Amino acid sequence: SFLDDATVWPALMVRWELALLEELGFGLDLSECASTGSNDQLIYVSPKSGRAVSASAGEPWRDKLLRLPAFLRGGAGATPDAADLASAFRLTRFFLERDLFGARGLEMPDSRRAFLAAALRAE
Repeated sequence: SFLDDATVWPALMVRWELALLEELGFGLDLSECASTGSNDQLIYVSPKSGRAVSASAGEPWRDKLLRLPAFLRGGAGATPDAADLASAFRLTRFFLERDLFGARGLEMPDSRRAFLAAALRAE
């Protein structure tokens, strides 16, 4: 079972959160740069549009953009490290809070916070 493997289940949880956003109509577009249409060097996500942004197009706004970890870029198969997982959970948290919980006046569940503490500690 993947739940026994601390190198796999946190990444699966991130993908589940992304799938949840997609299913509820708030999916992110991580396939190409929102500015250039290219799928080269996608390293950011726009918090406004939920679309990927390339390194060159995002450089002027890098402090306002969310980090797109390598394991979430199309086809990247590397096992994420703790920094990648933390960035990925920040990414999903931003959109979950904005589009799902915050829009309904709710806070993120404590169970998610506890899960993340365990997931990132397991690294």
